[in-house]
Amino acid sequence: MSKRDQPDHPELKHPSTKRAKEVDAHLPYDILKEALDGQSANNNVTKVAHWFRSKDLRIHDNKALHAASLLAKKEGKPLIGFYVYCEAEFEWHGTSPARCDFILENLDLMRKELKELNISLAIVEADGRKEIVPSATKFVTDNDISHVFANYEYEVDELRRDTKLVETIDDKALLSLYHDQTVVEPGTMTTGSGGPMKVFSPFHRAWMDLIKDQPELLDTVPAPTKVDQSLYKQISSLSDGKMPSIPKNKQFASKKDQSRIRKLWPAGHEAGMKRMDTFIKKHIEDYAATRSNPAKDSTSRMSAYFSAGVVSVREALQKVKKHNDDSSDFTPNGSSPGVSAWVREVVFRELYRQTTLTTPHTVMNMPTNLKFDFVQWEDDEEGWKKWYEGKTGMPLVDAGMRQLNHEAYMHNRARMNVSSYLYCNLLINYRRGERYFAETLIDWDLNNNTQGWEPSYTVFNPVSQAERNDPQGDYIRQWVPELKHLQGKDIFDPYHRLSKQEFEKLGYPAPHVDWSETKQRAMERFKHDMSGVEP
Repeated sequence: MSKRDQPDHPELKHPSTKRAKEVDAHLPYDILKEALDGQSANNNVTKVAHWFRSKDLRIHDNKALHAASLLAKKEGKPLIGFYVYCEAEFEWHGTSPARCDFILENLDLMRKELKELNISLAIVEADGRKEIVPSATKFVTDNDISHVFANYEYEVDELRRDTKLVETIDDKALLSLYHDQTVVEPGTMTTGSGGPMKVFSPFHRAWMDLIKDQPELLDTVPAPTKVDQSLYKQISSLSDGKMPSIPKNKQFASKKDQSRIRKLWPAGHEAGMKRMDTFIKKHIEDYAATRSNPAKDSTSRMSAYFSAGVVSVREALQKVKKHNDDSSDFTPNGSSPGVSAWVREVVFRELYRQTTLTTPHTVMNMPTNLKFDFVQWEDDEEGWKKWYEGKTGMPLVDAGMRQLNHEAYMHNRARMNVSSYLYCNLLINYRRGERYFAETLIDWDLNNNTQGWEPSYTVFNPVSQAERNDPQGDYIRQWVPELKHLQGKDIFDPYHRLSKQEFEKLGYPAPHVDWSETKQRAMERFKHDMSGVEP
């Protein structure tokens, strides 16, 4: 039984609104920066190391790795890569079998790439989450490493982990962190009053103008240069350890499932770049017109590569820039509708990281609008089961959930509809859906997932949404075969558009709830429970 099915629902645990506001008032990022600035200079370089995290599994255009390589080369010292493997970390975040496997596959491929450059990649085991920092510190001190490089992770726990690392290694080694996940450093996009931008439209406009005026922000850095063989001999044994395997409770249900997912999402930087090339060649010019139609499957499907850092966003945008007549003007006036629309999706990713850094309670199981924490959710276990199995009786919702369960991925238009249906029409705590996505998606990303599941008053109508975005019903036919023979608009709402006898022949469930009635219920519940509360 998975955690999401247990009666006490541990994934629903979260701090109080008071605690959330306290964290926001004393940003973990600011605390980490202060700790980094307080380090003593260390001019005695012995060995240099880069700590790979599960968000930068590549040797190309990796800012911290590049900086580490430059220092090692300048000082004529060995360069070491290491990755801290902690099963409890995967469990804590609810990481899916697909994502666990993808991370470990990419880690193995990267280890081989590094070996060709005479750089060892050590796997450092940590028995529990509290052992991550002690394990990393022990590795650094045992191997006489004087300088450690890594890329920032913006989530609260990860920022606190790095602060603790600075405190723990003390004067034994110097830690240097780099902004690598985004094109624009999170926290630097500000309003006229100096506060961080939080609303997408002005953030998007400002981001586009900035990239247009400063195309160097898209510049990439090369992979490390090859290290001298004599230096490699000093640390070559660090690569002798076996690659870790998927945790027992993160195994695929079958080898067939694993094979299918690996075929859908081939590991490696080369595979990711090839996928980006294919998207630009075949789909990007039509992207604006087709991106909301899940049947067209015209999205880039780069999300898994971005979330694990197998391909950097800068690398992808460089390819788009080249396609755009080598211009970084991605505004509607400076690029085609398809190019501008795709880059717009990247900007959402940039904003989500800025939000995580400047409003950290959003990754602490708390909504951005803290008033939503006062909503009384329903305990509809039958509805929950129908939702995650794709048997709600709402064709677009069911198609989305079945795609998710089969591909470890779901089209974004379907994601919006299935999430809205869960927390608005079923009135089930959105945190349960958020956790299910984490436990199933290959492209899960805490920043994106929390913002994507942010509760609001918007209630998507899956019938009209399907009619507008899947006008031929092809997406529904693909994933809900019970309805594949239906013609015309019957496929979007068969329960209400067919006779009782015709519907019963389909073998498809009737709607679990009435959409209109439950929409009204949600609006009344939200208004009542959020009225007059002070988080």
